[in-house]
Amino acid sequence: MTGGSNGAREDTVDAVESGGYLLQLGLVPYREAWELQRSLAAAVSQGAMPEAVILLEHPPVVTLGRRTSPDELRDVPVEVVETDRGGKSTYHGPGQLVCYPILDLKRHGKDLKKYVRDLEEALIRTLAAFGIEGTRIEGLTGVWLQSPPRKVASIGVHVSRWVTTHGYALNVDLDPAPFTDWITACGLEDAAFTTMARELGRPLTVDEVRPAAAAAIAEVFGLALEEVPAEDGPGLWPQPRHAALAR
Repeated sequence: MTGGSNGAREDTVDAVESGGYLLQLGLVPYREAWELQRSLAAAVSQGAMPEAVILLEHPPVVTLGRRTSPDELRDVPVEVVETDRGGKSTYHGPGQLVCYPILDLKRHGKDLKKYVRDLEEALIRTLAAFGIEGTRIEGLTGVWLQSPPRKVASIGVHVSRWVTTHGYALNVDLDPAPFTDWITACGLEDAAFTTMARELGRPLTVDEVRPAAAAAIAEVFGLALEEVPAEDGPGLWPQPRHAALAR
């Protein structure tokens, strides 16, 4: 999806820690999650709250990036949403861990390509926590397993005023057929898609992967994440907490 890739694993220097929120959500409709991202991004851009990371799942949905071609779509039996992220088409569904970092890239290098590489690094570290060796492939974005090449995670991002929305989708345990049956996922003809569960040869839940994913994002981007109870809602957080964390 967005950006280029480096076939070799890159060593990422973890940044100095700053405060941030972690939102651990369940199954959230895509449009609702997108609206939440935009709300949080506006607050981060205005300095009203620290950076945030959202982890969630989506009901079945196909999303279209800005570079999606009409011929990528086939007979899609689920909702299709046009988005403002980079990249092409992809599929989201239960059993896939979706990560939406709401980050201010003025704190992380003001470099979109580096940001995408750092997301890949966070994914590689998440997979490593389960004994799975993820890698990059030259000219492609996302994280893959070798040999043969098969894609386990996709990346598509949007940046406005250096604040990020959208992010990555990691296939934990779901049927990968929609990536090839319903769409030409990421615009890749004949690409193979896989899941963590398939590679491990055992069932695996999204909840089992969340801690490793949160830790990897925190390490790579230098965030001291504080989990915010989901029932509070983004508009109900006391402002003193913002001031204490935004250092």
